[in-house]
Amino acid sequence: MTPQPSAPLLLRLAAAVYDLFPLIALWMLTAALFLLAVRGEVDVAHPPATFHLAQQLATLAVTAAYFVVSWARGGQTIGMRAWRLRVVAAEGGALPWSRALLRFAVALVSLFALGLGFVWCLIDRERRSWHDLAARSRMERLPAR
Repeated sequence: MTPQPSAPLLLRLAAAVYDLFPLIALWMLTAALFLLAVRGEVDVAHPPATFHLAQQLATLAVTAAYFVVSWARGGQTIGMRAWRLRVVAAEGGALPWSRALLRFAVALVSLFALGLGFVWCLIDRERRSWHDLAARSRMERLPAR
């Protein structure tokens, strides 16, 4: 399989915007399940600390699952499909589960560092972000069909 050109930052950001839509739906479902578990008997304005923390952790887990499963089982999220992008291992082929999870974790760090890890692909010769470097992956642009 011939390596495809690396994806530019603008297309990565466009895919991220598309990915917000399924993520918002998953986050709403997660919140609904939490409210169902307590039969809606929680003061939303002042939730107990444990409830709030558990809901945040569950939302993070759902978000991680969305990305890790998408990257490890085909290399694409819904947003990436729309923009013909794919994550692959640097040596070619599918990204292993452990490296997909590492990629997600470092992407969070990149995001919390004011997006610097994402902007790094403007500096890197091969357009790799921090999470690509850490997970030994690359995001490529697929040809039009």
